[in-house]
Amino acid sequence: FYFWWPKLTGRMLNERLGKVHFWLTFIGFHMTFLVQHWLGVAGMPRRYRTYLAEDGLGWMNTLSSLGAAVLAISVLPFLYNVWITWRRGLQVTVDDPWGTSRSLEWATSCPPPRHNFTSIPRIRSEAPAWDLHHHRPPEQTQFGIGPAKDAPDRPVVDLGTDTVKP
Repeated sequence: FYFWWPKLTGRMLNERLGKVHFWLTFIGFHMTFLVQHWLGVAGMPRRYRTYLAEDGLGWMNTLSSLGAAVLAISVLPFLYNVWITWRRGLQVTVDDPWGTSRSLEWATSCPPPRHNFTSIPRIRSEAPAWDLHHHRPPEQTQFGIGPAKDAPDRPVVDLGTDTVKP
């Protein structure tokens, strides 16, 4: 969600709220489910409505319930982040706000126009957006050479030297 939000809306989510959301989710998830794993290892069966007090597992069940509450509360900073960003978030001014994206959708503006491309873009590698944003000198660019994933037994034609490589 955090990766695609700038492409969908043209605005960046708040990084600090994103970190709060991550840590609350991480802690709440592990407090809930790791403790339940330990309860199972300690011998508590699943799907019981109640448990015996003399088993001594009540405190772990309480800890697991607190973890579930933390996990539920972790949704609040996320929803607030989405709401506040939608209203007045930092505007994205570049095609690729991450700077490392490789797929073609990151070669258009954020958010993209109704029709992304007016003509079919030329694809010269497996990372067209990377090639667009990280220019290499022409002498380092090898057109026509690449992995033959779709037809591994067919020869590769090097268009630069006009030779066929097996």
